[in-house]
Amino acid sequence: MLRVKKPVPYLMISVACILLLVFRVIPLCSSLLGSIYINGAFTWDTFDKLFFHDTIFWKSMVVTLRLNVVLIPVQMVVSLALALLVNHELKGVGVFRTMFMTPFSISGVVNCLIWGMLLAKNNGVINGLLNTFGLPSQGFWSDKNQAIWCIVAESTWAGTGYWMIFFLSGLKGIDTSIYESAALDGCSPFRRLVSITLPLMKRTVLFVMVANTTANLLMFTPMKTITNGGPMGSTNTLMYEAYKSSFQFNKPARSSAIVTVLLVMIALVCALQFFLMRDRDEKPGKKRGAAK
Repeated sequence: MLRVKKPVPYLMISVACILLLVFRVIPLCSSLLGSIYINGAFTWDTFDKLFFHDTIFWKSMVVTLRLNVVLIPVQMVVSLALALLVNHELKGVGVFRTMFMTPFSISGVVNCLIWGMLLAKNNGVINGLLNTFGLPSQGFWSDKNQAIWCIVAESTWAGTGYWMIFFLSGLKGIDTSIYESAALDGCSPFRRLVSITLPLMKRTVLFVMVANTTANLLMFTPMKTITNGGPMGSTNTLMYEAYKSSFQFNKPARSSAIVTVLLVMIALVCALQFFLMRDRDEKPGKKRGAAK
């Protein structure tokens, strides 16, 4: 039998570790250092100005939270519903799986361009349909009250297929005999979903929740491609504000501080999600095992 030498596993993962170090850890440390090390000295002035004197930062914070409070639950519910829909070995179900996954396989910029044309105020496809039925045109991307909902629609369309794959994988791991026993006991489909499917998919739901939160808090493409943070700052998220601060206004220290705040937010939200989704029976189980 072939024996694997001890250094081999480390060599196998070394490339991934190097890429993670170069493209994740070093930029993270550089961002933090750039926000507190200015002109050859360590200072907290950047964060002081950001928290106590920067109204644009707080407006961007509100926009970011408002967007994600709506977008994250919508994406998770829709992707889970799609996974449940295609989790059947029926004729032609593979076609629907492919259709649902197709938007994610398209470039994010292309997705934004498509939705930009669909919801354009002038000569947009949706407004053309509304006018055909005698309804007034809508501002959509150019309306400060509608633009953020357009981003929710575009992001849901583009991303749910991806998250659907994870939910579908979790559903495939559940033994069908459990559902058969529940059906014999008279459990309704909704009861089976709440009492069987969701509890058994707890780890999958947690992963999707954390990954989805991280991705949406760092969302950038729709703002850069379509809205430029407008109209009137209604889509100016923290990520886009950090970009503008660095590349348009030449304020790298402020940009680094915003990114640092954003990363701390992601860490706190994910930690809260881990806490809420923790296995509450784990500690008692360990105690019972220890008592035995």
